[in-house]
Amino acid sequence: MNGIFYIGATGLDAQGKAVETVANNVANINTAAYKRGTVSFSELLSNDPSSAGAVPGDAAQRVAAGVMANPTLHVFTQGELRPTGNTLDIAIQGEGFLELAAADGQTTLWRGGTLRIGSDGYLAAANGTPLAAMISVPADAEGVQISKTGQVMATIRNERTPVEIGQLDLVIPADLQRMESLGDGLYQLPDDQLSVTRATPGEDKAGQLVQGFSEASNIKLADEMVSLMIYQRAYASNARLVQIGDELMGIANGLKR
Repeated sequence: MNGIFYIGATGLDAQGKAVETVANNVANINTAAYKRGTVSFSELLSNDPSSAGAVPGDAAQRVAAGVMANPTLHVFTQGELRPTGNTLDIAIQGEGFLELAAADGQTTLWRGGTLRIGSDGYLAAANGTPLAAMISVPADAEGVQISKTGQVMATIRNERTPVEIGQLDLVIPADLQRMESLGDGLYQLPDDQLSVTRATPGEDKAGQLVQGFSEASNIKLADEMVSLMIYQRAYASNARLVQIGDELMGIANGLKR
């Protein structure tokens, strides 16, 4: 009898996480380069208490025990590229990521956004973390140009010809779903065992860099609202399951009297 409560509780927890994921998607609909979060559900199993003496691990002695949700997955489809008019905005048209020189030494990847020139003169992401390419911008530079293939040029005061100051490459992780989201369009590889492919923009599936553009989120509000209604109905069904378990328990207790 108690199994009904536990199964219902796992359903409430799983559907609650799914609703939170949808709410986070809707909240970030205008966040540059945001990638839609999604949830995967998997069945929970437990040993059948009525099968005493069964061989451990025997599939025939396993019974359903509810559901578990994994809300850490993301959908990495391309978002719409929108012009901003800001030369320090950079977008990636393709599957690649820019690599940052994180202080902890772990591989940190960025889908692009607004670049800035740090106090040390290096090109950095919006949060101040420098790019792994460690491109130093001259103090007397009046502008920075980034080509589709990643070549970075600086326009120097009183100089007619732009000067090349670095090259940006892109990184493609072997398994996108194992990346951990850090927020602000940043992702981290959980360990050094995950292979990555480094490529010049325009090669393979890395994509190209587009200066003066920002990648919009890949959220579709209509899809999110439909998902929200489905998850809310599932949540209500699980709540009803717990209520039915309570009613059955009340009937059983009444029979004992």
